[in-house]
Amino acid sequence: MASIETKSMDHPDETRTPDKTSMNVVHLGGATVGRFTLQPGWRWSDCIKPVVGTDSCQAAHLGYVVSGTIHIAATDGAEADLSAGDAYRLEPGHDAWVVGNEPFVALEFESKTADTYAKG
Repeated sequence: MASIETKSMDHPDETRTPDKTSMNVVHLGGATVGRFTLQPGWRWSDCIKPVVGTDSCQAAHLGYVVSGTIHIAATDGAEADLSAGDAYRLEPGHDAWVVGNEPFVALEFESKTADTYAKG
């Protein structure tokens, strides 16, 4: 493995585009990084549930919010807003939606989510 490996998120290895969603994925050695861009009006249960077929998001997430705001509603009753500058870890079992008129942009690291999110 090279001692330095770099790739541009603007020229990803893979792009996924479910409704109101753009996800760019790069693979670096054994790691995967995803950049999520979710448009205003995006809601997991409307845009991703039809792709994956589960009642709630069953992905674990580890990431950092670049811009915008998203509201997370976990099936255990916990709720939170994530905004620019926030680092986050989410357990499986949640719905989420973009808050306001600005796209939500986040980077996700070292998780199976970056590899598998929004794949049927």
